[in-house]
Amino acid sequence: MTAIGKDWAKLANMPKFIELHSRKKSFLLTLWCIGSILFYLLPICAGYAPDFMKMKLLGRLNVTYFFCLFEFIMTWAIAIIYTHRANTYFDPLTKEVLADINGGGQA
Repeated sequence: MTAIGKDWAKLANMPKFIELHSRKKSFLLTLWCIGSILFYLLPICAGYAPDFMKMKLLGRLNVTYFFCLFEFIMTWAIAIIYTHRANTYFDPLTKEVLADINGGGQA
């Protein structure tokens, strides 16, 4: 697809493109909020609840170690969730939008 001869305002107003954009934006915003809250919760807890963070859970391992491990696992979980959602929903919808753009079938 080339930029020559395309009406970008018309393409941006396509119902499928608007649906794709709004669903992707809300999904990514949700993942970003969850990740940010959990990311900033560690230094906040370390600063305001040091006794809780020092509490031993398993041998010499305290809450802080498990919280850091949880953040690592959470980061991978977010990546896996996004990849699954992109492959099952966003990519097929993107292909439909591209087919409409290339085929000239402006809905």
